[in-house]
Amino acid sequence: MEYKSLPDLKALATLREIVERGGVAEAGRAMNVGQPAVTKRLRALERCFGIELMVREAGRLRLTTAGERVYAFSRLVMDHQVELLSDLNQLRAGRNRLRLAVTQSIGEQLLPELLLAFSDAYPDYRIDSRVGYSRSIHTRLATGLADLALTEIQPDHPDVLVQRWLDDELILVCAPHHVLGGSDQIALAELPQLTYVLRERESSMRITLDRTLADIGIDELPIAMEVGSTDTIVEMLDRGRHVSFLPHFAVAAAIAAGELHPIRIEGLRIKRTLWIARTRANLDNPVAEAFIKLIREQVPDT
Repeated sequence: MEYKSLPDLKALATLREIVERGGVAEAGRAMNVGQPAVTKRLRALERCFGIELMVREAGRLRLTTAGERVYAFSRLVMDHQVELLSDLNQLRAGRNRLRLAVTQSIGEQLLPELLLAFSDAYPDYRIDSRVGYSRSIHTRLATGLADLALTEIQPDHPDVLVQRWLDDELILVCAPHHVLGGSDQIALAELPQLTYVLRERESSMRITLDRTLADIGIDELPIAMEVGSTDTIVEMLDRGRHVSFLPHFAVAAAIAAGELHPIRIEGLRIKRTLWIARTRANLDNPVAEAFIKLIREQVPDT
């Protein structure tokens, strides 16, 4: 690799500030440097990549197509820089912190109680948690930006080790006053006749659902809305017009309380596994060991 042609970090940071602050003057104030220095860094970055990154139109700077790509790269680099500094600070402070990544549904339904229980049990340990999609979580683990993850899709990377945590199932649910509220079971052929509110396509449960339905010949369902929160979907189902596939662990309490009605599908069960994943570098991490012990006690495997 030709290291001489790598962009300067300050230049990348400057591009990001220009875009996000709205101009050269604003970027200079944010970075405590003069406008000439900001302009100089931007020009140096353009020389490094050999292409124009920003052009002035109607008195304002805008990104070129190449600039948009370099800006996205600059955001990634700066975010990784922040993570690296946090990681180094953690090393300096001692091994009493854990960078935890979890999926949205786990973060909404299971994580709050787990974190509170962990804080009570281990007051000297700290967990910094982040919610994301399974695929981005796998990347964070593989690149060392997370120490431990609770994920709904099994990671596939040689440096990431997984342990089976919970058995779960995606189940079809509706409001009790939905037209199917009195039905215990429907035929598989009825699925395309219903109207759905589902999680977005990037979510773990949606990936599992789409793959399962494709395997049995159902390519598309009539989707009225895609929503980025399981809790929001539950609220929308209360209107009585839609159905949804949701994780059993996320709706078990609502079903028990009579707020949601589960519907079995003849010949179809969508079973899956929730995973604990961590890097090989964290096999002897005392915070990770303590957290894994606690979550197995708090949410026993079924």
